[in-house]
Amino acid sequence: MKIIVYLTLVPCKDMTKKERYSSILSWFAENQPAASTELQYGSPYELLVAVILSAQCTDKRVNIVTPPLFRRFPTPAALAEATTDEVFSLIRSVSYPNAKAQHLIGMAQKLVNEFDSRVPSGIDDLLTLPGVGRKTANVIASVIYDQPVIAVDTHVFRVSHRLGLSDGRTPEAVERELERHIPEHQRAIAHHWLILHGRYTCTARNPRCSTCPLTEWCRQYTLDNIKLK
Repeated sequence: MKIIVYLTLVPCKDMTKKERYSSILSWFAENQPAASTELQYGSPYELLVAVILSAQCTDKRVNIVTPPLFRRFPTPAALAEATTDEVFSLIRSVSYPNAKAQHLIGMAQKLVNEFDSRVPSGIDDLLTLPGVGRKTANVIASVIYDQPVIAVDTHVFRVSHRLGLSDGRTPEAVERELERHIPEHQRAIAHHWLILHGRYTCTARNPRCSTCPLTEWCRQYTLDNIKLK
Protein backbone atom coordinates (compact mmCIF):
# COMPACT_ATOMS: atom_id res chain seq x y z
CA MET A 1 0.00 0.00 0.00
CA LYS A 2 2.81 2.39 0.79
CA ILE A 3 4.36 1.81 -2.61
CA ILE A 4 1.09 2.69 -4.33
CA VAL A 5 0.76 5.93 -2.38
CA TYR A 6 4.34 6.86 -3.16
CA LEU A 7 3.88 6.32 -6.85
CA THR A 8 0.83 8.56 -6.91
CA LEU A 9 2.78 11.35 -5.22
CA VAL A 10 5.93 11.37 -7.32
CA PRO A 11 4.34 12.93 -10.43
CA CYS A 12 3.15 15.91 -8.38
CA LYS A 13 6.54 16.25 -6.70
CA ASP A 14 8.33 16.29 -10.05
CA MET A 15 5.69 18.37 -11.83
CA THR A 16 6.95 21.54 -13.42
CA LYS A 17 5.31 24.81 -12.50
CA LYS A 18 3.97 25.11 -16.04
CA GLU A 19 2.32 21.69 -15.75
CA ARG A 20 0.88 22.52 -12.34
CA TYR A 21 -0.65 25.76 -13.61
CA SER A 22 -2.05 24.03 -16.67
CA SER A 23 -3.64 21.20 -14.69
CA ILE A 24 -5.16 23.43 -12.00
CA LEU A 25 -6.49 26.03 -14.43
CA SER A 26 -7.97 23.28 -16.62
CA TRP A 27 -9.79 21.78 -13.64
CA PHE A 28 -11.26 25.13 -12.64
CA ALA A 29 -12.25 26.00 -16.21
CA GLU A 30 -14.14 22.73 -16.55
CA ASN A 31 -15.74 22.65 -13.11
CA GLN A 32 -16.25 26.33 -12.21
CA PRO A 33 -16.76 28.14 -15.53
CA ALA A 34 -18.92 30.90 -14.04
CA ALA A 35 -17.07 31.86 -10.84
CA SER A 36 -17.62 35.48 -9.82
CA THR A 37 -17.45 37.82 -6.85
CA GLU A 38 -19.83 37.13 -3.97
CA LEU A 39 -20.15 40.83 -3.20
CA GLN A 40 -23.53 42.20 -4.22
CA TYR A 41 -23.52 45.41 -6.25
CA GLY A 42 -25.37 47.18 -9.01
CA SER A 43 -22.80 49.67 -10.31
CA PRO A 44 -19.04 50.33 -10.31
CA TYR A 45 -19.56 52.78 -7.45
CA GLU A 46 -21.37 50.16 -5.36
CA LEU A 47 -18.69 47.54 -6.01
CA LEU A 48 -15.98 50.01 -5.02
CA VAL A 49 -17.78 50.72 -1.74
CA ALA A 50 -18.28 47.00 -1.11
CA VAL A 51 -14.65 46.11 -1.76
CA ILE A 52 -13.43 48.87 0.56
CA LEU A 53 -15.74 47.53 3.27
CA SER A 54 -14.60 43.95 2.66
CA ALA A 55 -11.04 44.54 3.89
CA GLN A 56 -10.52 42.09 6.77
CA CYS A 57 -14.27 41.46 6.76
CA THR A 58 -16.42 38.72 5.24
CA ASP A 59 -18.40 39.26 2.05
CA LYS A 60 -21.44 37.93 3.89
CA ARG A 61 -21.24 40.73 6.44
CA VAL A 62 -20.63 43.35 3.75
CA ASN A 63 -23.69 42.16 1.83
CA ILE A 64 -25.79 42.71 4.95
CA VAL A 65 -24.45 46.23 5.45
CA THR A 66 -24.50 47.62 1.92
CA PRO A 67 -28.23 47.60 0.98
CA PRO A 68 -29.23 50.26 3.56
CA LEU A 69 -25.99 52.12 2.88
CA PHE A 70 -26.74 52.28 -0.86
CA ARG A 71 -30.33 53.35 -0.22
CA ARG A 72 -29.10 56.22 1.93
CA PHE A 73 -26.19 57.15 -0.37
CA PRO A 74 -27.05 55.91 -3.89
CA THR A 75 -24.40 58.00 -5.67
CA PRO A 76 -20.89 59.30 -5.04
CA ALA A 77 -22.35 62.80 -4.76
CA ALA A 78 -24.69 61.74 -1.96
CA LEU A 79 -21.92 59.94 -0.09
CA ALA A 80 -19.56 62.89 -0.53
CA GLU A 81 -21.98 65.05 1.46
CA ALA A 82 -22.30 62.56 4.33
CA THR A 83 -20.86 62.95 7.79
CA THR A 84 -18.63 60.34 9.36
CA ASP A 85 -21.25 59.65 12.01
CA GLU A 86 -23.92 59.01 9.38
CA VAL A 87 -21.79 56.48 7.53
CA PHE A 88 -20.48 54.90 10.72
CA SER A 89 -24.02 54.23 11.94
CA LEU A 90 -24.68 52.16 8.83
CA ILE A 91 -21.40 50.21 8.72
CA ARG A 92 -20.67 49.81 12.43
CA SER A 93 -20.83 46.00 12.23
CA VAL A 94 -17.92 45.69 9.78
CA SER A 95 -14.29 45.68 10.84
CA TYR A 96 -12.66 49.09 11.45
CA PRO A 97 -15.87 51.08 10.85
CA ASN A 98 -14.39 54.44 11.90
CA ALA A 99 -11.54 54.31 9.40
CA LYS A 100 -13.75 52.88 6.66
CA ALA A 101 -16.38 55.59 7.14
CA GLN A 102 -13.71 58.22 6.63
CA HIS A 103 -12.29 56.38 3.62
CA LEU A 104 -15.69 56.04 1.97
CA ILE A 105 -16.46 59.73 2.30
CA GLY A 106 -13.00 60.72 1.09
CA MET A 107 -13.28 58.30 -1.84
CA ALA A 108 -16.66 59.74 -2.83
CA GLN A 109 -15.41 63.31 -2.61
CA LYS A 110 -12.47 62.49 -4.86
CA LEU A 111 -14.74 60.75 -7.37
CA VAL A 112 -16.95 63.84 -7.51
CA ASN A 113 -14.16 66.40 -7.61
CA GLU A 114 -11.62 64.69 -9.86
CA PHE A 115 -13.38 61.94 -11.84
CA ASP A 116 -16.79 63.41 -12.65
CA SER A 117 -18.39 60.96 -10.17
CA ARG A 118 -17.19 58.00 -12.21
CA VAL A 119 -15.03 55.15 -10.96
CA PRO A 120 -11.77 55.34 -12.96
CA SER A 121 -10.49 52.32 -14.85
CA GLY A 122 -6.76 52.94 -14.45
CA ILE A 123 -4.89 51.27 -11.60
CA ASP A 124 -2.87 54.41 -10.87
CA ASP A 125 -6.02 56.54 -10.69
CA LEU A 126 -7.79 54.01 -8.48
CA LEU A 127 -4.85 53.97 -6.10
CA THR A 128 -5.26 57.70 -5.46
CA LEU A 129 -8.68 57.08 -3.88
CA PRO A 130 -8.83 56.92 -0.05
CA GLY A 131 -9.25 53.36 1.18
CA VAL A 132 -8.09 51.83 -2.10
CA GLY A 133 -4.98 49.65 -2.04
CA ARG A 134 -3.59 47.51 -4.82
CA LYS A 135 -5.93 44.60 -4.11
CA THR A 136 -9.02 46.82 -4.28
CA ALA A 137 -7.76 48.58 -7.41
CA ASN A 138 -7.16 45.26 -9.15
CA VAL A 139 -10.60 43.96 -8.19
CA ILE A 140 -12.26 47.00 -9.76
CA ALA A 141 -10.05 46.90 -12.84
CA SER A 142 -10.71 43.19 -13.29
CA VAL A 143 -14.40 42.88 -12.42
CA ILE A 144 -15.69 46.17 -13.84
CA TYR A 145 -13.27 46.88 -16.67
CA ASP A 146 -12.21 43.32 -17.59
CA GLN A 147 -8.53 44.16 -17.35
CA PRO A 148 -6.06 41.23 -17.23
CA VAL A 149 -4.95 41.74 -13.62
CA ILE A 150 -5.18 39.53 -10.54
CA ALA A 151 -6.01 40.85 -7.09
CA VAL A 152 -4.10 39.05 -4.36
CA ASP A 153 -5.87 38.95 -1.01
CA THR A 154 -5.14 36.63 1.92
CA HIS A 155 -7.02 33.74 0.27
CA VAL A 156 -5.18 34.05 -3.06
CA PHE A 157 -1.85 34.46 -1.28
CA ARG A 158 -2.38 31.34 0.87
CA VAL A 159 -3.75 29.13 -1.89
CA SER A 160 -1.02 30.15 -4.34
CA HIS A 161 1.66 29.10 -1.86
CA ARG A 162 0.01 25.83 -0.87
CA LEU A 163 -0.69 24.73 -4.41
CA GLY A 164 2.83 25.66 -5.49
CA LEU A 165 1.81 28.40 -7.89
CA SER A 166 4.05 30.98 -6.24
CA ASP A 167 6.68 31.40 -3.55
CA GLY A 168 6.45 35.17 -3.57
CA ARG A 169 6.91 36.75 -0.15
CA THR A 170 4.60 39.68 -0.78
CA PRO A 171 1.17 40.02 -2.42
CA GLU A 172 2.80 42.04 -5.20
CA ALA A 173 5.33 39.27 -5.89
CA VAL A 174 2.58 36.65 -5.99
CA GLU A 175 0.54 38.90 -8.28
CA ARG A 176 3.45 39.21 -10.72
CA GLU A 177 4.05 35.46 -10.79
CA LEU A 178 0.38 34.59 -11.26
CA GLU A 179 0.14 37.06 -14.12
CA ARG A 180 3.24 35.57 -15.75
CA HIS A 181 1.72 32.09 -15.80
CA ILE A 182 -2.02 32.68 -16.24
CA PRO A 183 -3.19 33.65 -19.73
CA GLU A 184 -4.71 37.11 -19.98
CA HIS A 185 -8.16 35.80 -20.88
CA GLN A 186 -8.26 33.72 -17.67
CA ARG A 187 -6.88 36.19 -15.15
CA ALA A 188 -10.17 37.81 -14.17
CA ILE A 189 -11.90 34.52 -13.42
CA ALA A 190 -8.76 32.92 -11.96
CA HIS A 191 -8.87 35.55 -9.24
CA HIS A 192 -12.31 34.27 -8.25
CA TRP A 193 -11.29 30.62 -8.57
CA LEU A 194 -8.47 31.06 -6.07
CA ILE A 195 -10.49 33.21 -3.66
CA LEU A 196 -13.42 30.80 -3.54
CA HIS A 197 -11.11 27.81 -3.20
CA GLY A 198 -9.42 29.49 -0.24
CA ARG A 199 -12.71 30.55 1.29
CA TYR A 200 -14.46 27.17 1.17
CA THR A 201 -11.86 24.42 0.71
CA CYS A 202 -8.26 25.50 1.29
CA THR A 203 -9.11 27.40 4.46
CA ALA A 204 -6.49 28.99 6.69
CA ARG A 205 -7.23 26.60 9.54
CA ASN A 206 -8.10 22.97 8.97
CA PRO A 207 -8.04 22.95 5.16
CA ARG A 208 -10.43 20.37 3.71
CA CYS A 209 -7.82 18.30 1.92
CA SER A 210 -9.92 15.13 2.12
CA THR A 211 -12.51 16.65 -0.20
CA CYS A 212 -10.24 18.92 -2.26
CA PRO A 213 -10.25 18.11 -5.99
CA LEU A 214 -6.80 19.64 -6.49
CA THR A 215 -4.68 17.37 -4.27
CA GLU A 216 -3.26 15.60 -7.31
CA TRP A 217 -1.43 18.80 -8.24
CA CYS A 218 -1.03 20.42 -4.80
CA ARG A 219 2.56 20.80 -3.67
CA GLN A 220 1.72 21.18 0.03
CA TYR A 221 -0.50 18.09 0.04
CA THR A 222 2.28 16.07 -1.57
CA LEU A 223 4.91 17.29 0.88
CA ASP A 224 2.65 16.66 3.89
CA ASN A 225 1.97 13.10 2.77
CA ILE A 226 5.64 12.39 2.12
CA LYS A 227 6.45 13.54 5.68
CA LEU A 228 3.91 11.05 7.03
CA LYS A 229 5.62 8.11 5.35
